[in-house]
This record gives sequence, structure tokens and C-alpha cells, in this order.
Amino acid sequence: MTATLRPVAPSDCDLVCRHRHDMFLAAGDADAGAAAMTPAYAAWQEQALRSGAYFGFIAEVDGTAIGGVGLMVVDWPPHQLHPEITQRGYVLNVFVEPEHRGKGIAKQMMAAADAEFNRRGVTHAVLTATDQARPIYEKDGWVLTAQMGKDMR
Repeated sequence: MTATLRPVAPSDCDLVCRHRHDMFLAAGDADAGAAAMTPAYAAWQEQALRSGAYFGFIAEVDGTAIGGVGLMVVDWPPHQLHPEITQRGYVLNVFVEPEHRGKGIAKQMMAAADAEFNRRGVTHAVLTATDQARPIYEKDGWVLTAQMGKDMR
């Protein structure tokens, strides 16, 4: 199945928030799913869409949104593995509605993400993958890296 991809727009804010919520629930993370629906996240998402800091694609079939992928370009210090790179592409909110999974929609969206990063001169990108999605990304050349986090509150 091939979906039609269109650029995400500020009017898609509620859709992106719902996809993010459903993405976390599908991954088994109810707490993160609830956090995705907070007013703070929605306000951030709306501002990021309006400013263009968050861009990406919505996948549609017969005019109905069935998935999406979010993209950002973030400043990042040069690293020993990438000593000349001062920005990274960041992929987030990759989601396909359950009834459309396994049909190549995520692969189509990720190919569009790659092309958009290339168009913007981004040469290195990162994402966070669930255990369920990791094999899909690995088939597309993504590699597992070590990353840790700490709550500083």
C-alpha cells in the first residue's frame, strides 16, 4: 500500500498529539501516553509547528490521516564520531494507525524523512526506538547507540 504524504501543518497539532499519545500506548507506556496529552505538550507542539522547528509528514489514504512522522533539526556539539557536525536530525512521533501497519507506510514516511534531512543538509540523525520498532529501523541502516537520561528536578 502506498499512502499520500503531505507536509505536516500547524492545523495538524491535535492529530500529532493524538498520534504521540497512541504511539506511547502501543509501546506499552501508559504514563508517557498520558504525558503526551498534557496542555504543556500541546502548547509546545503548536508553537513548534507554527515556527517550523517541527516539520515532517502526514500519511493519508483517501484523504484520511493514517500516520505521521515528526522531524527536527537540533544544534549539537561536534562529537568524536562526527567531528564536523554541529546539528543533528531528530525523528520523533513515528506512528501508523494499527489497521495500516505492516503495509510499508512507516518505511515510506522514513524515506521521506531521509530525503527531507538530505534536502536540509542534515548528515546525521537520531531517534528513540521501542523494542518493537528497533528491527524495522535496523533494516533501514539505523544502529543502536548508548544514551542515558536523568531527571534534574
